[in-house]
Amino acid sequence: MGTPIDYALADLVAHNGPMRLIDRALEADASGMVAEVTIREDCLFFRDGGVGGWVGIEFMAQTVGAWAGWNARLRGEAPKVGFLLGTRRYSCSRPVFRAGERLRIQVRQELWAESGLGQFACTIDIEGETVASAALTVFEPPEGAGE
Repeated sequence: MGTPIDYALADLVAHNGPMRLIDRALEADASGMVAEVTIREDCLFFRDGGVGGWVGIEFMAQTVGAWAGWNARLRGEAPKVGFLLGTRRYSCSRPVFRAGERLRIQVRQELWAESGLGQFACTIDIEGETVASAALTVFEPPEGAGE
């Protein structure tokens, strides 16, 4: 995809502690990022041997946030808070991501407007097999919004 990420995840996303669900950002370019998470028992959403497939949406959203934070760092800025507005066509072939599975999350920007509205095509792969996909709509308020 692109450039290996040399920032700690804490420097890219606003989520801390148990709310930070992805483990690491692997690589990125101008329009997307690849991140990774290994399903562990200490995950906030871990129940009965795994994490519900529906949590895949949040894995995707946090990867989009990490991508936005990486771009901000490249511009010499601090990452901003962004918002997940919605998702379309979320499809997940697994009801549960099992303990020990390593998920590879890929997000690719399809649209970005000056207003801060964006859309991303997202997938989750396990061992080379795509197990989830979605289109996410996000919003990053422009500088000075709400002042």
